Amino acid sequence: MFQDNPLLQQLKAQIRESLPTVEGTVKGTEKGFGFIETEKGESHFVPPPYMKKVMHGDKVTAVLRTEGEKTSAEPETLLEPFLTRFVARVKRIKGRVNVVPDHPLIKDAIRARVKKTVDEESLQDGDYVVAHLKRHPLRPDDNTFLAEVSELVAKTDDPHVPWWVILAKHDLAKVEPADPAQWQLADAAERTDLTELPFVTIDAESTKDMDDALYVEAKAEGGWQLTVAIADPTAYVAMGDEVDLEAKKRSFTQYLPGFNVPMLPRQLADELCSLVEGEDRPAVAARIQVAADGALEGEAEFFLATIRSQGKLAYDKVSDLLEGVEGAWQPESDAIAEQVNTLHALANARTAWRHEHALVFPDRPDYRFEVDDAGNVLAIHAEYRRTANRIVEECMILANSACGALLGAKLGKGIFNSHAGLDPEKIPAAIELLSEHGLTHCAEKVTTLEGYCQLRRDLDAQPTGYLDARIRRMQAYAEMAAEPKPHFGMGLTGYATWTSPIRKYGDMINHRLLKAIIGQPGALNELDDDLLAHLAEKRKLHRMCERDVGDWLYARYLKAQEGGEREYDAEVIDINRGGVRVRLKEIGAVAFVPAPFLCEDKKRLECSGDTGIAKFDGEPVLRVADDLKVLIAEVRVDQRNVVAKPAKRFDQ
Repeated sequence: MFQDNPLLQQLKAQIRESLPTVEGTVKGTEKGFGFIETEKGESHFVPPPYMKKVMHGDKVTAVLRTEGEKTSAEPETLLEPFLTRFVARVKRIKGRVNVVPDHPLIKDAIRARVKKTVDEESLQDGDYVVAHLKRHPLRPDDNTFLAEVSELVAKTDDPHVPWWVILAKHDLAKVEPADPAQWQLADAAERTDLTELPFVTIDAESTKDMDDALYVEAKAEGGWQLTVAIADPTAYVAMGDEVDLEAKKRSFTQYLPGFNVPMLPRQLADELCSLVEGEDRPAVAARIQVAADGALEGEAEFFLATIRSQGKLAYDKVSDLLEGVEGAWQPESDAIAEQVNTLHALANARTAWRHEHALVFPDRPDYRFEVDDAGNVLAIHAEYRRTANRIVEECMILANSACGALLGAKLGKGIFNSHAGLDPEKIPAAIELLSEHGLTHCAEKVTTLEGYCQLRRDLDAQPTGYLDARIRRMQAYAEMAAEPKPHFGMGLTGYATWTSPIRKYGDMINHRLLKAIIGQPGALNELDDDLLAHLAEKRKLHRMCERDVGDWLYARYLKAQEGGEREYDAEVIDINRGGVRVRLKEIGAVAFVPAPFLCEDKKRLECSGDTGIAKFDGEPVLRVADDLKVLIAEVRVDQRNVVAKPAKRFDQ
């Protein structure tokens, strides 16, 4: 009764209002306490009892209370919950369904109710479900957390849990779109018959959705005429129809280890549109003139065509042939052999031109998981870009550069890939850092394409990758734009992809724009901010999904090596006060090396995120981009977390 005294409550409110408040994001810890971090970089301690009212990631206001020399934050108002829709694991408490969010810093179970569309009786401990947060203790009239289970994602013993859980986490489809009852061409366009020309496709051996074919002729006066033919799904998919709307919703084909979820129905992607050897296929084509030195000459000619691939070639086989591997595959005809050799000559010239006039990406491997039907990772293969991969890459860069130039000149719009180079706010710091390492660059000039390209060449010429790694953290993010913009990262004045319309909705849009330019008008997508934001968000989600599944599979794969003596060569990719993040070169996994593993006496070690350097007794011993030999110390599969330790500590 005493606590309900109105005067006492009024006094408490007045005291509370007199206390300072902060606004920030809750950061949880594994020990039950947490912090509220503000945008100004301040951090305020939250005791365990108050952490019961919030979750890691919540945006809140909090009252600051000081007792003696200690100040703590008491969360008061919820600004934005971290959890809305989320994936969680079932945990039954006294027979009732509770859920534990699938997040390494959220351990407490949340009481849950189950929608009637889900069989509550069949839910067992460890099953993965989709849940929605319905109540939060900081909301008015709520005094506890409550979630609602809306969907079963996977049973705990499902071998494909990583795939289903991560796709559900990002709310991405896990099955292909349905095929309509019958396909028919949506346009009646006139097409140039190129079926007699020896077009070839070069892809991975297992590829089914082949969307680009190449034909090249060497010109008597020097140089080449390259014809790039791209699969034409918009010949079947009309703007705004059911298949188009679903493709727009998905935006991309999702590629995951041992598994992909197509953007278009498989019959269209893998059969009707795929440029299958020996089959006539509709295509959007471009004739591109290339000078003997690899420079693009004039404006490319885009047109509609019918082609018939005369060779389904594989990257490794073509590379073996061109790299002189003993017993390598041999082309089945002189015409195919001539195409392979001429494409090789074109690609070499084009690569040399880009080295001098644009930028060439560093040669880093892709990592391929070998997965069996039960979801087990049998092996992880590092696949480097070989000769045949470079041939296709150069031809696609040519084609996409030509598309960007045409869309910019004729329409002034399209789906462009752009990159602004250095983040404008970080240019002063970048210039200062470069100067400290003996490189003189002008702040104004690095904002130009020419100046940025020179900067990148100077960085590539450095004896180590340290400075390059530091400067890359100061770069702007690549973006999608509806108008022509340069792509500093590639060193090109414009870049608009149209070469993967089976896999990218933005490329389908560019196909429709190209068709409008070449006299095949039809309904066109409105290139508004909402569409660009949707495409960008989907691209981000797809990349996160691929990364998250990969992290889970890496953890599964490395679990058997936990505490073992197997050494891995690793590259340092980040240094912060807590330790060092590394990438295992052989398999591509990312692991964290805690600072105490580097040196037992923490006073002798200083790890700086600002400089990307670790110092031992005041002397630099490790930098970003350095090599480090590590062993696998601990693997937490549920958290998809790999902890490594150095083969030799700094104090040994």
